[in-house]
Amino acid sequence: MARREREAGSTPLELGGHLDAATALGAIAASRPLTLEAGAAERIDAAAKRVADAVAKDERVYGITTGFGSNADRTIPPDEVERLQENLLVSHAFGDGPLLPDPTVRLAWLLRIHALAQGSSGIRRSTIEAMMRLHAAGIVAEVPARGSVGASGDLAPLAFLALPLIGRGRVRVDGRSMEAAKALRKAGLEPTVLCAKEGLALVNGMQVSLAIGLRALARAERAILLADVAAALSMEALAARGDALAPGLHAARGHPGQRASAKRMAALVKGSRLVDAPVEALPGKRIAPQDAYGTRCAPQVHGAVADGVVYARGALEREIDAVTDNPLVLGKRIVSGGNFHGEPIALPLDHLRLCVHELGSISERRTATLVDPKMNEGLPAYLAPHHGLHSGFMIPQYVAAAQVSESKQLCFPASADSIVTGAGIEDHVSMAPIAARRTEDVLELVESVLAIEVLTACQAIDMRPREPAPRTMAVKDVVRAVVPFRSADRLWRDALAAVKGTIADGSLLAAAGLELPLPVV
Repeated sequence: MARREREAGSTPLELGGHLDAATALGAIAASRPLTLEAGAAERIDAAAKRVADAVAKDERVYGITTGFGSNADRTIPPDEVERLQENLLVSHAFGDGPLLPDPTVRLAWLLRIHALAQGSSGIRRSTIEAMMRLHAAGIVAEVPARGSVGASGDLAPLAFLALPLIGRGRVRVDGRSMEAAKALRKAGLEPTVLCAKEGLALVNGMQVSLAIGLRALARAERAILLADVAAALSMEALAARGDALAPGLHAARGHPGQRASAKRMAALVKGSRLVDAPVEALPGKRIAPQDAYGTRCAPQVHGAVADGVVYARGALEREIDAVTDNPLVLGKRIVSGGNFHGEPIALPLDHLRLCVHELGSISERRTATLVDPKMNEGLPAYLAPHHGLHSGFMIPQYVAAAQVSESKQLCFPASADSIVTGAGIEDHVSMAPIAARRTEDVLELVESVLAIEVLTACQAIDMRPREPAPRTMAVKDVVRAVVPFRSADRLWRDALAAVKGTIADGSLLAAAGLELPLPVV
């Protein structure tokens, strides 16, 4: 770990005020300790006192002195209020599917602490501090991925998330699975005994869906940059016409994402001896004055994606600071409402997924152009030096096409669906967690499609008699360090994984001179 990263990791992150996506993701990447911001303690204590007063005065308040959901008509005696909160966690921790990855769980836990630290949930400061101690000890709850409809928040996954706080459930510590009670003992921690409202405060919210969404957002912003790099490489490989990147052309339409994409691509191909190369310099180059849409319209498509991601980022970042449980303590009043509903992030996540899909959709078309002798400006079929005997890059394009088709099928909006739960009380649900998980699935596919384009374009560039621009050459050098030129058919082995590795470790975008907007964790 670099010195700056060590220093960042030792600086506590203050929760309970304002927190943005970059800081939240960076805190998980650097394993920063947590603390409360100045003023948070006073707000937390005041709200907790109001809840305690409601119990002492035997006020009828939802979830504090009554049952939950359709059981809200049942009054809970004062001597059973604490048991009610523990029962809530134990009964709601029911789910299925693979376990969420540790970074997602750690981020969700951080986000839940931050929401509770806003001081409107009625949870005690000692309970929030106990949550921070679990974070510091590296105790990560085992949370099944499936089981939330985004109704009264992510009830089931948040229950799993909170179980270790009371010494229940299973956790991972340094990647090892164990009972939570054992992990707490090893860390020298005691289980927390929950008071009124605290179990409800722990499970009412959208922080699991939000954590998945924020991690997807970071990958989406990386994918936009990667798409511009891949398209620039394809422009080089196809000896494309540079007019498609003219600043005035994009200013005439005015969309900010489009202008930014065109500017990046123009910078990447600056100094190229392939883009705008004369017909006589490249045997087989067509005399047509413009290129196929996949190349010519790349800034328009990538830019529209970027503008959609800006919308999604705004919604997700607002949700970071949101108080999403029910009821809320607002001064002297305890108010029941529906801030737990996932719709404010379900719709943006569905849009984010559709946007990201389009990066893969247009990328696959550029790959198809690169291997098509009718369209690839004089290159051999399938980029095989001896085509016929060798299949070259025929199958990589097939794989890209298959992955784009699978991505299409995942783009149906999860938020368009609803199903009644909770005996009719929860009569409209958001499906935000499904939207979030599908977005991650689409990103996995799109990153692969873009890596295939990069791999294919590098093969094509190496078949040209002229050199590309310095920055695209630097990208090609990174690829060539892990995947050699294919002069003949041979086993592909880990060629695609190797290119994807240069994306994951940041070396490909670094060679292009581009920096990530958000940490990818």
